[in-house]
This record gives sequence, structure tokens and C-alpha cells, in this order.
Amino acid sequence: MRYISNWLTGYNLSPTIAEYLTYIIMILFIGIICIIANFITKKFVMRIVSHFIKNNKFQWDDMLLERKVFHKISHVVPAIIIFFFAQAFPTYQSFIEKAAIIYMIITGLTVIFSLLNAINDIYQTFEISKSRPIKGYLQVANIVVVIVGVLLVISILLGQSPFILLSGVGALSAILLLIFRDSILGLVAGVQLAANDMVRVGDWIEMPKYGADGDIIDISLVTVKVQNWDKTITMIPSYALVSDSFINWRGMQNAGGRRIMRSLFIDTTSISFLTEEMLERLKKIHYLSDYLSRTEKEIAEYNARNDLDDSSTVNRRSMTNIGVFRIYVQNYLENHPQIRQDMTLMVRQLAPSEHGLPLEVYAFTNDVRWHVYETIQSDIFDHLFAVAPEFGIRLFQKPSGHDLKNMAAPSTREEIKREDQVTRKVDYS
Repeated sequence: MRYISNWLTGYNLSPTIAEYLTYIIMILFIGIICIIANFITKKFVMRIVSHFIKNNKFQWDDMLLERKVFHKISHVVPAIIIFFFAQAFPTYQSFIEKAAIIYMIITGLTVIFSLLNAINDIYQTFEISKSRPIKGYLQVANIVVVIVGVLLVISILLGQSPFILLSGVGALSAILLLIFRDSILGLVAGVQLAANDMVRVGDWIEMPKYGADGDIIDISLVTVKVQNWDKTITMIPSYALVSDSFINWRGMQNAGGRRIMRSLFIDTTSISFLTEEMLERLKKIHYLSDYLSRTEKEIAEYNARNDLDDSSTVNRRSMTNIGVFRIYVQNYLENHPQIRQDMTLMVRQLAPSEHGLPLEVYAFTNDVRWHVYETIQSDIFDHLFAVAPEFGIRLFQKPSGHDLKNMAAPSTREEIKREDQVTRKVDYS
């Protein structure tokens, strides 16, 4: 500074103008040095570091490079240069030094964030990460780092020790928690919801505890607004989505398949072995012809090879109507144009109960829209209800009034019929 000032004074400039020009030249000089240092760091040093990392046998340092840890460290260089030259401006030295230190603290925070993310990436390459994730702990570390960084910045601006600030924060924490409890919980929950991508506007969520079953239409600091399917609005506290469990159907929507899991209840008294007449009739069904021909041949060869008695169905292998019906349903679904064939598809028997034998259909439709999904499901079961009698199968249902009327004695049925006719005539009159 003294050299530049003396040099400008040699041109017979006034001291005031020479002083201003000295400051301008010095600022330009520092700026040029910062640009050169940043250029050297980015173009040479970082290239050398990147080349070394990409050509060694370790994989963990590649994660550091992907998270740009070293690139963010290089941003500290200009701040160090500015801090070093701050003494050239005695009037503004304190302000410049504080600004440079604050910039270095903020840069350090970004470096730590990237480093923690890289640590999580490295940890996820190990098998143990599937059972013991550390992402939650790293997020806590991020919060602690932010708090420490904010305290350091405030202490630098105020020129006070950070420990004095900590004592003041401790005294006010109880009052702050009491007054801003919901806002603080909502803020923390909002950070967790965003960091973990738990919910988005437009997601279909289901939370029975709060009576919510519909699409999210708004996410604020304190509440999440859900429009239910009956067009009512449910307000859920943001922290409830973190502390309580809920169902997010986004995965189903993104997968492009919606599950059908419904059972037909078979009357067990209608289950029997196939007769020759039934077998010949079922062979005419398109989805069963190949299966029945192949299975009939296989069973005949097995019975002949083991010299099993044909006079008794108990002694020999035979096909049952429920087994053939199950194969028919399976083949029917495998050829259905609106059923996903790349997802789980099966027809299985569940444990029999007082309602009969449940035959469960487990499949996924190729359209997740609610009304389309219900139409596909209804069409499938319309067909299955109608086709079941072709296999000699009765579907179970509890006796209705009509069933009880048919069970009555013939004379009783005639009396009931006459009473019905009289009742109709009275109603018509």
C-alpha cells in the first residue's frame, strides 16, 4: 500500500485522490490474485486430485469426488487470500476479516454436509447397511453442525465468545419450546419429510388414526392437508407423519400395477373327482384343453406304471373339479389383457373355514386409476362367478330367505305362496 501510494504521489496527485486510487488498485490486485488462485486450484490441483482418485484401486474416494467434497474445499482459497490482505485496509480490516471468516465457516459447513453424504454413500456399499442404516444419525449430525455454524457466525458478528451465546440460548430454550412447540416440531418434521422424500403434494396417503384417506393437496410448516375421497378435508400435524405410521400409495402408482386380492368361497360339498363326461366337456374350454390332455396322459401313465386299480378313485390318481377350476382361473388371468404378467400372479387355496374353501386371486392390474381398477376387478369376478357351475362347483353363501322358503315342506310352500298372492292383491288394491 505504501509503495503504491508513493508511486501515485510521484505523479503530483493530491493525497486524497492518491489514497482512493491506492485502495482501488489494491482491490483489483487482490481480486486478480484470487482469480488466479481459483484458476490454478480448479484447473490444475483438482485435475491432479481427480486423476489420482480415479486411477487408484479404492472406491470410497470416488464417493468423495462425486459429492464434490474437494471442489468445495477449494472455495476456501480466495477467502484465505482476502483475510491475509485485510491488513492493507486498516479502516475496514475488522469488517473484512469477519466477512472472510464467516465465508470460510459457511464453506466449511457445505464441505461437512457433502462429507457426511459421502460417508452415507460409502456405508451403503456394505451389506450391513441394509439392516443397520446410519442416515438418521448423519441427519442429526447435520443439525448439530448447522447449530454450531450459526452460533459461530453470530459470535463473530457480535464479537462475543460462543460459550456466552450458549448460556443465553439455554436460558431461553424452555420458553421457546413452550411458545413455539408446534412450529418447532413442524419445522423438524418438515425437514425430515423433505430429506427422506416421505410425502409429496399429490401423494395418496392413508392414515386411519386421523381419518385421512385421499390425496395430499398442501404441505405447510405445521399441517399437511389431505382431501379425502368423499371430498372432505383432513388436517394432519406434520410431526404426526414422522411419529406415527401411515400408508403412502405412491409406490403402487409408480409401479403401474394395483393389487387384486379377493377370494371365491367354494362350498366344500361340491368338490369331487372329474368324471369322464365332465372331462370331455371341459376339454372344449380353450384355456384348459392343452392342460387336460397333458395331465390326463400323465395320470394314465402313472396309474399304469404303478398298477393302480381303476375301479376305485381312491386308489388311483385323478383330477378334481376344484383343481381344474384353479388352473382355469390361473390361465384365464395369464391371458387377460389388463393383468400385469411381470408382477406376482397366482391363484391359491386358503385355510377352509365355516364359510367354505377360499380360492384367492392375487394379481395386479395394469391401470392404477381407481374406477378402471374396480371395473377390471368386477369384470374378472363376474366371469368367475358365472363359470364356476360349469365345473360342478357351488359358491358358498349364508342361507337367505329364498333358500329357507325352498327348504320348507311342499304343503308349507303352497301356503306361503298363497299368502304372498293375497298380500300382493291387498297391496295392489
